[in-house]
Amino acid sequence: MFSVRGPKLKYFAAILAVICLFGGVYFTFFQSRGFEKTSATIVDLEADQTGEDVTYYPIVDYTVDGVSYTGRVDQGSGSYSVGDTITIYYNPENPEIIHGGKGIGIYFMIASVVILAIVIVSSVREHRGLKETKETIRESGNTKYAPHMEGEERELYFLTDLGTLKAGHRIEDANRKVLYEAKMTELTMFGAYKFDFIDHEHGTTIPHMVGHAEETQWGSILLDDHLTFEFDGVDVWKHLKENGISVETNYTAGESTLVGMKYHIFRDGAEVAVAEMTSQYPHEDDAAEHKLASAVPIEGFFRIWTKEQNLDLLFLTIMAFARSKSSDDKGGTIGAKIGTIKKLTK
Repeated sequence: MFSVRGPKLKYFAAILAVICLFGGVYFTFFQSRGFEKTSATIVDLEADQTGEDVTYYPIVDYTVDGVSYTGRVDQGSGSYSVGDTITIYYNPENPEIIHGGKGIGIYFMIASVVILAIVIVSSVREHRGLKETKETIRESGNTKYAPHMEGEERELYFLTDLGTLKAGHRIEDANRKVLYEAKMTELTMFGAYKFDFIDHEHGTTIPHMVGHAEETQWGSILLDDHLTFEFDGVDVWKHLKENGISVETNYTAGESTLVGMKYHIFRDGAEVAVAEMTSQYPHEDDAAEHKLASAVPIEGFFRIWTKEQNLDLLFLTIMAFARSKSSDDKGGTIGAKIGTIKKLTK
């Protein structure tokens, strides 16, 4: 499976723009080479429906050297009417070959310029935003994560915003007080999103750039090789490992109605938290009220048990699983893990 989002969407758009440019050049400067221009009368309209959109292609009568011809013009529109007179181009060596002229080529070239402009502007903005973010972090002095600090064990709840394009994440306590959250401040189609990471317990806010979730290698539908996103311009799994994070993954089959994932999270070799995938109702009282829905674990919602008092690195770790939908700290999917198990048991 291959996803087209974020940077890949940008590359796809750039390739599409180049194709449009070449198509525009061809239709404008080469398709009409050697063709003659004449007037034609629309005698019928041929409908071509794609989904809910209908395009009409004109059937025209025209005369060349006293001989009458009827043909279909290759440029469709919704504004043609029977009886209209339009300009067409014909091949003098074979007048039955006609086309509608250079208009479509101009549209192709305009489209290519617009697409390329969007890609370039978004790339420049992303580069500038990443530079500004790193500069802001440097000036704030928050260039490193807070040190591990152990206290009383807490049961916390990780939630993801649903039903909004600006999906954020938060950790709440049992009283639904938000302890830590990531709020999206800028939504983009091509570049990284801008987030504010807010530590309510310690009163700090740090900006970060969070990329689109990406499948970075080819694979089958079941065996997606690597799911990830960039965090401040670096692969999030690499970033976590550089900061001492490792994760052991288990399945919760038998512990809940349907199979979910449980993550044992380690920092510098010491276990700092256990996070278990839940339904969209991670709080126990909500789960009791929504018994059917609470039996279905989904990505983006976790119940956490931890003694960690500084939640910044723990929050990012769980956010990495929530956004990427990976099954382990290497960016693998459940399908990839099953494939690995099959190989080992052969």
